[in-house]
Amino acid sequence: MAKEGFSSVMRLVACGRGSAGASANEASDNEEPGSKSGNATVPERRKKPIRVLITVVTFAVMGMIGCMVNVVFGAMYTTGNESSTEGLLYPIESETREMKKLDGMWNFVRSDSNNPAQGVREKWYMDDLARHRKTIGMPVPSSFNDLTEDAALRDHVGTVWYDRKFFVPRAWSKGDDRVFIRFGSVHYSTTVWINGVEVLKHEIGHLPFEADVTSVLKYGAENRITVLCDNVLLQVTIPQGKVDNQPIDNGVELVQSYTFDFFNYAGIHRSVVLYTVPRVYIKDVAVHTSYEGEQGRIDYQVTISTNETEKHHLTVKLYDRNGTHVATDESDANLQGTVVIPQVRRWWPYLMDPEPGYLYTMEITLGAAQSPEAPSDTKETQVLDVYRMKVGVRTLEWNNSTFLINGKPIYFRGFGRHEDSDIRGKGLDLALLTKDFNLLKWVGANAYRTSHYPYSEESMQFADEHGIMIIDECPSVDTENYSQILLEKHKSSIEQLVHRDRNHPSVVMWSIANEPRTGNVKADAYFAAVAKYTKQLDPTRPITAAIAVNVNDDLAAKHLDIVSFNRYNAWYANAGKLNMITNRVIEEAEAWNKKHDKPVLMSEYGADTQEGLHTLPAYIWSEDYQTRVFSQHFKAFDALRKKNFFIGEFVWNFADFKTAQTYTRVGGNKKGIFTRNRQPKAAAYLLRQRYYALGELGPSYLPSDLFLYTAPEYKQMESERSEL
Repeated sequence: MAKEGFSSVMRLVACGRGSAGASANEASDNEEPGSKSGNATVPERRKKPIRVLITVVTFAVMGMIGCMVNVVFGAMYTTGNESSTEGLLYPIESETREMKKLDGMWNFVRSDSNNPAQGVREKWYMDDLARHRKTIGMPVPSSFNDLTEDAALRDHVGTVWYDRKFFVPRAWSKGDDRVFIRFGSVHYSTTVWINGVEVLKHEIGHLPFEADVTSVLKYGAENRITVLCDNVLLQVTIPQGKVDNQPIDNGVELVQSYTFDFFNYAGIHRSVVLYTVPRVYIKDVAVHTSYEGEQGRIDYQVTISTNETEKHHLTVKLYDRNGTHVATDESDANLQGTVVIPQVRRWWPYLMDPEPGYLYTMEITLGAAQSPEAPSDTKETQVLDVYRMKVGVRTLEWNNSTFLINGKPIYFRGFGRHEDSDIRGKGLDLALLTKDFNLLKWVGANAYRTSHYPYSEESMQFADEHGIMIIDECPSVDTENYSQILLEKHKSSIEQLVHRDRNHPSVVMWSIANEPRTGNVKADAYFAAVAKYTKQLDPTRPITAAIAVNVNDDLAAKHLDIVSFNRYNAWYANAGKLNMITNRVIEEAEAWNKKHDKPVLMSEYGADTQEGLHTLPAYIWSEDYQTRVFSQHFKAFDALRKKNFFIGEFVWNFADFKTAQTYTRVGGNKKGIFTRNRQPKAAAYLLRQRYYALGELGPSYLPSDLFLYTAPEYKQMESERSEL
């Protein structure tokens, strides 16, 4: 069983042991000195001296503990071997690469919740799933939860199985080409078999993974792929959760609980792709951009699949938006260099330039190096591999008060969002993605936060192209119960995220957590380690985290470059009190800045709103109330902007989304300015007017329908009256 790795049984066993240990410690910590514990008894006449002694010792030791705690936790949280992701370039077709998508209808089986490892024990992956259980059709990509009328599947805790048949072209077996299988995302953990051979294991949903499957495929013949997906969240997963056996009317049932406020959708959420690469191929690319005057620079470093780099040669060409060749660079054995661009077009955020999101196409050609003895007029270098990617040229800077792109201060106007929609859950949908980015631009936003996990690679590409800045967040949400195991997975999630998204110009900040329990004494050393590691991975971008605890209790913000805070005045605090918003927001933002001397932004604020509900005067849950909540926050934001440290405002949320079933949620979280099917509430129009008013391009770029005609201006009205 231990070999099977990701089965719910093994993970639950580990959780059970950890929970038992935690419970024992908690019981010990809460006992009164001198009380009964287990079988130990203390005579009454001895209780008082023992209490006095314990009290004295306690006070003597407390100071030592206070000094030692950060040292101890710091040592615990900075050791360990961090993994490093390799490859994972976004799959493309080129002169040297072919691609075959395995998206479509797959066969699907739900395991019994009380027997999640049955399929592994019985080796369901060795044959068609239909030979073991009755299957149903399941579209890939999608979440499986909302696609049937079965509540048991919607709320299923444990493992599910997918399989399908596919053919591999016979031509792929010719030559030395390799074939990879790549998954954009499976939530939460997965094991993959091809033709009964295990080829992949991966943990942490929302991130891609791949493997070389050249040797297990049947070329020019039928193949079978089988996927085991496990959605269980534990105290040592990212994000965290708990699983308990609870009695039901006809037995017991596994029940998943978690503190985060969104539905734990699961399944194969993004595309599954087979793609080919040559025997020697471009494995990885890292770029860094800059400019001086009108001249742009793209520094690149390429990794290939062999250590014999001295035998290879790179040619890097750059093409502008119109496909015109604008620059070239060549590199020999070191496989790195700089492409210099005359008259560079910089990448700008939306409403900061008439052409936001300007991208170049970078064409990288790997060739075999010619022998030094070869005559110069011999045939051209043999092309081994060609890879193309989009690149935006821009610079980032930040100090203790300002965030700048291309040397100009940025004020973030954005949202928290979710990958969430009716029926498909978190499954990738390009039509929905297109609609969402059109709405982001319609409302005048220039940024959003990938709350609370990495979004699809396609969404990052959309952001690049549309000039929407991204605060890229790892899947650590509501972090608590800190441990070394958790830290290692937290670091792994960040490493995978940074590796995947480091070349996107839209990514301007890394968020290392959302609403972690940073009042916990262990949080200081824990987030010191996470922040240090993130900066080592990428020192070119600032780091932040969305903090929800009080400024005086927090232990994490001092490790960040930019302080982000979430606060729901007039909703979770002082519900209904619209006159208790503005001053509180101003005071809290000032307190964060005063304590840490860093830029501050508000990463969440808002109010749940039932579409179509109107009340006068405004009352909670009505569209009128959401609009008033926003307006009171706007007053605070404008007062803070004058103080030159406040750099952004992020509404929670872009659109309504599904949550776990609770009596505080009517069909999910309703804080969106758009409904779940992307229709505007009243607040969307108010926010649109503000975001465009704050746009850097000025009045000439205001949409013609931003303000509907009501009446002529007052002076014009007076003039017209005098003429009558």
